[in-house]
Order: sequence, then C-alpha cells, then structure tokens
Amino acid sequence: MKKVIVGGNWKMNKTVPEAQALARQLCDRLSDVNFADIFICPPFVDIYSLSIILREKESKIILGAQNMHYEAKGAFTGEISADMIKSAGGKIVVLGHSERRHIFNENDEYINRKVRAALDAGLLPLLCIGELLEEREAGKTEEVIRTQLKGSLDGIKIEDPSKILIAYEPVWAIGTGVTATPEQAQDAQKFVRKILAEMFDENIANEIRILYGGSVKPANAASLIVQPDVDGLFVGGASLDAESFEKIVRDAIK
Repeated sequence: MKKVIVGGNWKMNKTVPEAQALARQLCDRLSDVNFADIFICPPFVDIYSLSIILREKESKIILGAQNMHYEAKGAFTGEISADMIKSAGGKIVVLGHSERRHIFNENDEYINRKVRAALDAGLLPLLCIGELLEEREAGKTEEVIRTQLKGSLDGIKIEDPSKILIAYEPVWAIGTGVTATPEQAQDAQKFVRKILAEMFDENIANEIRILYGGSVKPANAASLIVQPDVDGLFVGGASLDAESFEKIVRDAIK
C-alpha cells in the first residue's frame, strides 16, 4: 500500500527567522505522524538552516527545493544545482510548477532536462502538470496532461516508482481559492495514471504517487485524499500556517 504524502510549497514567502519559527512549530505539531510522508519546500535561503532544525528535532519532515537548474555548475547567475540542494539538506525538488511554466516560460523540453538532472543526482523530482482555465473550458485538459507528461518525461526510464512524484495542479485552481472538485481531481489523475502506463507499464503507473495541488485547504483535504487516484496533496498558501498545514496532514491520513 502506498504511503500518503503531503507537501507544502512556501513559494516566495518567509524570511529565515520566519521559516525557522514555522519549521519548529511543524516539528512539534507533527512529531507523532508516522503514516504519511511530509515535506516542505521553503525558499532556497531557508533550506540549510531548516535542515539543522529538523535534525535537532529528530523530525521526519523531508526538505525540498522549489526549482533547480539542469547543469551541475557554471555561469548561471541566480540559479542553483542539484548538488547544492543536496548539500543544504534538500531531498526533493519541485519541477515544472505552473508558475515556472507560465511566468518564466519554461517548456517541456527544458523541464525534461531538469528531471533528468535531478534523477541523476539522486534527488526526488516532483513533476507538476496542469491545464489553464481556457484549456479546460475548451475541453483540452487531457491533451495538455498528455503533452506535458510525455514532453517532461521523454526518454526517461523509470524502473523504481518511488524515485519520482507527479503533481496534478490545475492552473485555474492555484492561488485562486477555486479548487477542483474531488471528481474533477480524480478524473484528471486517473488519466495521468493511464498515460504513465502507456509510457512505462501498468505496475509502474499504479505505484507512482500522484498528488493533487490547487487551493488545498483544511476544508477540502479529506474529500480529495479519499479519491482512488489521489495519493497525496501539494499545498500552497495553507502550508504557511502551522495549524492549517497540520489539519491538512491529519485529515489526509484518516
């Protein structure tokens, strides 16, 4: 049976002192949680100091980064490499988030190079996919999912399904307060699994954990996680408050 996974994407929020305070609160509030994998993705500047706190607290919370470059090193001002993330204590890296795709114009080929680099470096990539509102209204949700999955994972061999995570995040539901209904999330994530089965095989597709992200909050977490193809939740704004994130985690593992 797959372990439920719940992650928080802090985006461009939290100074170092603020991040440290939130991390300590989460360590205390979630110290008894053993039946779910929990991860947080703070800004780059917070990762190292939070790794020290998590170690001191003997916490099982996993640290992640919000992005990375596909090159190992070089003249890429403002970028960060897989080895830098690992050396700071990060184990997961978010790739292909809609904000990277639509604000910073990252395409599937570019994201594919990042996924390859993360896998080669031993990081756990969390690949994000999802459609715009106009694409859903035009009936193109499945077309977008297929294109983004096939492009972002082109040429990549997955033999161990625990080495990658997929997050379905409908762009129209991110930061808008509008959440996909549990049925919409299930339909989309079932289709994600279908495409993964076509690309790899059915056993791999069934074991890869697929998260739902997009305005996840305490009020809807329980109804989303019970869907058969929703293996976890990727939380944005609600992960910035310890009480809110704790409730989501606990609702997800009931």
